Amino acid sequence: MMDRLLLSRIDEGLDSSDVAALCFLCCDNVNRKRLEGIKDAKSLFLRLEEKGLLENSAFLSQLLRTLRRTDLLDLLGTDGRQPEETDSCPILSNYRVMLYRIYDNMTQENFDNLKFLLSDKLPRRQLESSNVRTRLTHLSTSGRIHPANVICGLTTALDVFVEMEKLGLMSKTNVDELLEVLQDLDRELVLTVQKYKDAIQQCVPPHVSMDNQQVNNDARPQRPVLLISETQPSFTGGSVYSDAQPSLQSLSLSDQAEYYPMVHEPRGLCVIVNNEKFIGYELANRKGSQEDEKALRALFTRLGFTVDVHNDLTGKQMLQAIENISRRDFLNDDALVICVLSHGQMGCVFGTDEEKVALRDLTFPFTGDRAPTLAGKPKLFFIQACQGSGYQMGALPFPPNPKQEEAERQTRLEEDAGLVRGETVPSHADFLLGMATVQECKSFRHTTTGSIYIQELCRQLTASAEREEPDDILSVLTRVNREVSRGDYLNRKQMPEPKYTLTKKLVLKCVSADRKRH
Repeated sequence: MMDRLLLSRIDEGLDSSDVAALCFLCCDNVNRKRLEGIKDAKSLFLRLEEKGLLENSAFLSQLLRTLRRTDLLDLLGTDGRQPEETDSCPILSNYRVMLYRIYDNMTQENFDNLKFLLSDKLPRRQLESSNVRTRLTHLSTSGRIHPANVICGLTTALDVFVEMEKLGLMSKTNVDELLEVLQDLDRELVLTVQKYKDAIQQCVPPHVSMDNQQVNNDARPQRPVLLISETQPSFTGGSVYSDAQPSLQSLSLSDQAEYYPMVHEPRGLCVIVNNEKFIGYELANRKGSQEDEKALRALFTRLGFTVDVHNDLTGKQMLQAIENISRRDFLNDDALVICVLSHGQMGCVFGTDEEKVALRDLTFPFTGDRAPTLAGKPKLFFIQACQGSGYQMGALPFPPNPKQEEAERQTRLEEDAGLVRGETVPSHADFLLGMATVQECKSFRHTTTGSIYIQELCRQLTASAEREEPDDILSVLTRVNREVSRGDYLNRKQMPEPKYTLTKKLVLKCVSADRKRH
């Protein structure tokens, strides 16, 4: 829980209009009735504490960042935060933030015109604005507007938006009425709404995620519109050689059928998308992400991959980069690896402009029918991002009854099998999706040493690659699960989740010094 003295200092820096704006922004997080009658920030903070939204400073930071109160954000910087953070999605609704930006950029004249244009749709009340009252009185006497259609009590644009929502004139998925009204007011306000409308038409529905159904859906998803990216790769690793022991050439034909061949030099392409610096108001910069990028680049260079790093891509740039990579000729590659380090929410990650990129749009271009030279080859995706706003709690295993252990073991195996069949994985063969966390939960990142998942993944893959005996990647990821799940992060737990349709064992080996010299 955040320090009460700090919250009190923030309260002192907020006036009544700030508090009203904060309450509006929290409407999707706290029941409206619980927000009624709030006059100061202290009362609001109590409501946020009830919902568990002030366990750390993340949510309050988003609120203050949206209000552009950098002075109060500086106070949060002295909150003694631990070096562990989460890569969660913005808890604030993009819809609310969009409406707040309209309110914040609306002149008094435009506000009066807004109420005037909506006067025949909103409830009958006495007008607060004398200008609008005068205009409506004139129009009512001329018979152009019924005198009953007047508005009062709406002192800000936020009040108008609330009334529109109550009457069903506007919602998260329908902003057409607002867009039409603003057409006559201000072009910049129109562009703000239009950008939001375009985003909700292209993004994944919030109840859908790759963790439960996206990639394995028989209905092929619509491809998003892609724009040209000006991003250039910042690093390209050189070719390396592997002396995997035992080498696949020395295995029998039946054994070789069990393993993906790793014989080309270089082995393939490893793409790292590292989103660290975010340019919007809702998502904070991801301190420590560069350590993940360095660890991944060093690891996959040693494993024989050409490494291509992309730093700080917007959502459209991410999609364009994926599209460009999918057009590559993979004939002389053994595998493809794509690592994405960013903020996220269930089923998607975010570009630095806070635009959503669906996980399915990262994997779909590499299916066998779309990238035929990758067919039958392993395609590995490692995603360091939250998949929700929930936390995982620890649980103490209950020891089984020895007399029933075997029967219960069989029962658990059947239930596990059923659960695995029920979960979706990438619909085409030879995919592996390594998620930092299970769906609906947060993942953690150390602000100086990197994320918990990626750092453990690199440690385990390095140890596996240095072993003489073949150690397939699923065994490695199981150890990653075990080690990450043992830790406590901000008094919470984290559980990574691999999903795969691999059809063979994949063994990744490091460069041998002797082999490299020869």
